[in-house]
Amino acid sequence: MNSTVLSALSLALGLGLLIGLQREHAGSELGGIRTFPLLALLGLICGLLAGRWGGFIVAAGFIGVTSLAVLANLPQIREKTDTGNQTTEAAALLTFALGAYLATGAYAAAIVIGGIAAVLLHFKKPMHRFVHAMDERDIRAVMRFAIISLIILPVLPDRTYGPFQVLNPQEIWLMVVLIVGIGLAGYVSYKFFGERAGVVPGGILGGLVSSTATTVAYARRAREAPESEALAAIAIMIASSVAQARIVVEVAVVAPGILAAVLAPLLAQFLLLVVVSVAMLIFYQQEANAMPEQENPAELKPALIFGAIYALAIFTTAAAKNYFGNEALYLVAAISGIVDVDAITLSSAQLAAAERIDTTTTWRVILIASLMNLVFKAGVVLSLGPAKLFWRLAVPFGVSIAGGILILVAWPAFFKQ
Repeated sequence: MNSTVLSALSLALGLGLLIGLQREHAGSELGGIRTFPLLALLGLICGLLAGRWGGFIVAAGFIGVTSLAVLANLPQIREKTDTGNQTTEAAALLTFALGAYLATGAYAAAIVIGGIAAVLLHFKKPMHRFVHAMDERDIRAVMRFAIISLIILPVLPDRTYGPFQVLNPQEIWLMVVLIVGIGLAGYVSYKFFGERAGVVPGGILGGLVSSTATTVAYARRAREAPESEALAAIAIMIASSVAQARIVVEVAVVAPGILAAVLAPLLAQFLLLVVVSVAMLIFYQQEANAMPEQENPAELKPALIFGAIYALAIFTTAAAKNYFGNEALYLVAAISGIVDVDAITLSSAQLAAAERIDTTTTWRVILIASLMNLVFKAGVVLSLGPAKLFWRLAVPFGVSIAGGILILVAWPAFFKQ
């Protein structure tokens, strides 16, 4: 017996034990800690024999496992009683298939699939609670995201258009999918926590969904309930910190090749925002506070608007670079940051990855946009919230903006890109 077969046997036994352990713990009558390892080993043996005698052996094994599942449920079928769900039966078939798949040598994929199966089986109750907590609007939002990512994206042309050859429809829509996906992940977390989210989770989730929308929501709440001004200020600051972390993640996803060159100054600004947020938490008294209602980010209209903004940002950035040089990019960043930091972040990262602009200019553009966004949020608080909330945020925002300006001015003098 060679080492390859031994490895496959070990993995089949391990994956079968993992899934069987969960089924045994769940009280499954069909099978548990012994049955599922046997099914995985049966699948592996069928897969190994199929390599020599043909794929019909795997088909025969699959039919045999299916027959066992039917026989196990035969008494309930005869008595016409409810057999419950078929999760264990499906897990049994998957375990057999995993064993057969291991015979092909695809160990990594089999391990991932087995792990996902075990996690899905174990988190039954939380997943059911989450689905039951969703309303019709949330279901529509998930379907819209499926349309955005699985239907529209693949059919868009993957080629560049326009005078500067920077407008790629598929890349533009991929940025839409990325931003909507990040926002939807935050919204899903919000649906889990909802009104139970305190000031810190509320700020974090708000930053994932939209830090600007969170600023608007908390500013309005503080106007209606002045006693929540301190907590609103903390949540707004935390959301702004998370938004800065989002910027780093976006660059890492769309242009990983330039991440090392732009990470340090962007990370320095993020750490400054975190320090300011922690200082506010220490300074102000902490109380329980519910998170304001968040809009679902998977709506098609905002997605289309973001796509248009992103296309405009990448085109304007390329045009400004071509006609006026790097200096004009900073003005574009300042204007774009007021509207949407994500758009200018993604567009400049894409241009840097294509070597249209250098990495020093890239992080400067992104940082300027994020600083202008802080200025815009201060204006939102001043116009929508009470004056006391604005003054509570004046120093934290001022320190954050001053620190960002210091990074812009001093960073190249102390750190070489």
